[in-house]
Amino acid sequence: MAKNTICLWYDGAAEEAARFYARTFPASSIGHILRAPGNYPSGKRGDVLLVEFTVIGLPCVGLNGGPGFPHNEAFSFQVLTDDQAETDRYWSAILDHGGTEGACGWCRDKWGLSWQITPRALLDALREADPAAAKRSFEAMMGMKKIHIATIEAARRG
Repeated sequence: MAKNTICLWYDGAAEEAARFYARTFPASSIGHILRAPGNYPSGKRGDVLLVEFTVIGLPCVGLNGGPGFPHNEAFSFQVLTDDQAETDRYWSAILDHGGTEGACGWCRDKWGLSWQITPRALLDALREADPAAAKRSFEAMMGMKKIHIATIEAARRG
């Protein structure tokens, strides 16, 4: 286990979530699964307590801690994409597996974890040296759910 790891709280679905992330994103995998050695107040011997996994190279641990602390937008994974096909693939994978779409490239997976599916072209447009081009790009993004690169590039050009 890495010295510094992101711990994500789940209500009993840490292993299912980790398996989805490992199937969906590159450089993602499942490591050790720790099962309860005995019964405890909210579970029994053999239940999955912790799942070590990696999401796009980032070490994480999923903790099956119960319903007390649901995910919210205060934490999200930002996934940079290189083209529309990659953007579409990740966006669709999350939504098709029970997720919901949000604004400006944000979506939530079925466990409530937030994801920013962010094309590099969007960041390039927002960093544009020409303030008017950056503003047009920003305004185009504000009207989107999933980011459409061609629309951002058209707004950038004016």
